[in-house]
Amino acid sequence: MTTIFKKKKFGIHAKALAGIIVFTLLINIAMCISGSLVFDRSVQKIYNERGYVVANIILHHIDHDKIAEYTKTWYEDDYYQDMVEYLKSVQEFSNAAYIYIGVPREDHTIQYIYDSGSNMGFVDPIAASFDELWKVYTEGVKPNSYLVRHSQYGYLTSSCLPVEDSKGNVVALLFVDTNMEVIHSTLRRFIIAMIIIAIVLLGAFCFLNWHYMNTYIIHPLIVLTKNIKHFADETTTDDSLNNIKTGDELEELAKSVYSMEQDIVEYIDNIETITAEKERITAELNVAAKIQADMLPRIFPPFPERKEFDIYATMTPAKEVGGDFYDFFLVDNDHLALVMADVSGKGVPAALFMVNAKTLIKYRALMDKVFSPSDILYDVNNQLCEGNDADLFVTVWLGIIEISTGKVIAANAGHEHPVIKRADGKFELDIYKHSPAVAAMEGIKFRENEFQLNHGDCLFVYTDGVPEATNSQNERYGAERMLTALNLNPNANMKELLEIVENDIDIFVEDSPQFDDITMLSFKYL
Repeated sequence: MTTIFKKKKFGIHAKALAGIIVFTLLINIAMCISGSLVFDRSVQKIYNERGYVVANIILHHIDHDKIAEYTKTWYEDDYYQDMVEYLKSVQEFSNAAYIYIGVPREDHTIQYIYDSGSNMGFVDPIAASFDELWKVYTEGVKPNSYLVRHSQYGYLTSSCLPVEDSKGNVVALLFVDTNMEVIHSTLRRFIIAMIIIAIVLLGAFCFLNWHYMNTYIIHPLIVLTKNIKHFADETTTDDSLNNIKTGDELEELAKSVYSMEQDIVEYIDNIETITAEKERITAELNVAAKIQADMLPRIFPPFPERKEFDIYATMTPAKEVGGDFYDFFLVDNDHLALVMADVSGKGVPAALFMVNAKTLIKYRALMDKVFSPSDILYDVNNQLCEGNDADLFVTVWLGIIEISTGKVIAANAGHEHPVIKRADGKFELDIYKHSPAVAAMEGIKFRENEFQLNHGDCLFVYTDGVPEATNSQNERYGAERMLTALNLNPNANMKELLEIVENDIDIFVEDSPQFDDITMLSFKYL
C-alpha cells in the first residue's frame, strides 16, 4: 500500500521570517565567537602585561646580588626573611596567583630560591615551555609569547623576567603567575555582555528588517498573488493592485499586471463578440450551403422515366460554400444539357458568382430552346462581364446531347478535358483546343466540338479539384491517377464510378486539408 504524503507549503511570510531569524542568529553567533577570540587574546595580553609590571616593580626592590648569593649558598638569612615578607605583600595586593624566584636546570627542573609554598632549594619539574625559559635564563631576554601552562598548581599564565647581578649575569628567573580563571571569568562577563547587546541590536534589526520586507516586498507580493488567482478564477479585475505604492519595480509590476488584466478582459469581450459573430456567420453559411446544395440536382435518377441514359453527379466544397457547380436539364424532349463549371476563387464571392452563372446558363438554354453551346456561352459571357468588378471568371464545359442519336455538341471554356469511354474500351481523355473562360473578356466567341456517343459509351466530366488534390508530400493526384481509378471497374454504374474515384482521392491525400472544391459528373448513353 502506497501512502502519499502531501508536502506542506510554507508561505512567503513564514519563509521570510524564518530567514531573518536564522540570519540574525548566525550573525549573533559569529559576532560572539569572533569577539570572544579577540577578547581572549586581549585579556591574556592585559593580564600578562600586568604581571610584567609587577615583576619589574619587584626587580627594582630586591637585591640582585643577594639572589646570586642564594643560588650558591641556598642559605636563608635576615634579608631573605625581609624579602619573603615583601614578596608576600606584593602577591596579596597585586592579586597574583604566585610569585617565585628560581633557577632552571638542564634536566627540565627548577630549583626555587623563593616560593610561597615551599622552602629554599626545593626542586620542581618545569611545566611551561622549557626552551623559552632556558632562552630567557641563558640569554637574558624577555619571552616573545605568553607562558601558559597546566600544572599541579592550576591553569596559569606566567610573566617571566631574568634576574641579573651587578656584573650583568643572569642568576635566576622571577615569575609572576596569574590564574587563568581570572581571565576566563572576565571573558565570560564580556561574552554575556556582548550577547545581550547583540540580541538587543539584532532584535531591533530583525524587527525593522521584517517590517520593511513585509511592507515593501512580502505584502505587495501577496496582494499580487491573490489578485492573479482571483483573476484566473473570475476573469474580473479589482483595484487592489492600485494600492501597491512601493515606489520601485514591484509597483511597476503591479501596474503592468493590472493593465494586462484589463487588456485580457477587453480581449475576452472582443473574442466573445467575434465568436458570436462567427457563429452567426457560420449559421448563415450553413443556410447558404444548404441553399446552394438545393440548387444542384441531387435526386437520382433525375429522370426515372427516361431509360436512354444513366447520370450521377457529386460536389464536395472546400469551404462551407463552393464555386464549383454541375447541372443537367432537358432542353426539350430529345436534348439533354450537361454543365460542369468552376468559378475562380473560393467561399462566398465564388458561390454568389456560381449562382448567377448557373442561372444564366440554364435560363439562356431554355429560353429559345437553343442547342448551340457556343451561342449560350456567348450571351452568358457578355452578361457576366457587366459589373464584374471582382474580376471573377468561370471555366465551363457545356455539352448538349441529342438523346435519340447520341450526337454531342460541346464547348469547353477553359475547363478540364472531358473523359470518354467507349463501350468496348477504357476511359481516356478527350483532348481538344479550349476557348477562354467565361467572364474573362466581353464578346468572346466559343468553339464547339462535336462527337458521337454510342450504346454503352460513358462520359466523365470534373473540375480541377480532382487532378489538383494534394497530399502531405505536396504531390498532386493528377489526371493519370484519375484515369487509373476510373478504369478499376469500367463496367460500374455511374454512382459506383464516382465513389471509386472519390475513395481513391481520399486514400491519396490521407489527412491533408482540401484546398479546392471537388465536383464530378458521369453520364452513360444507353
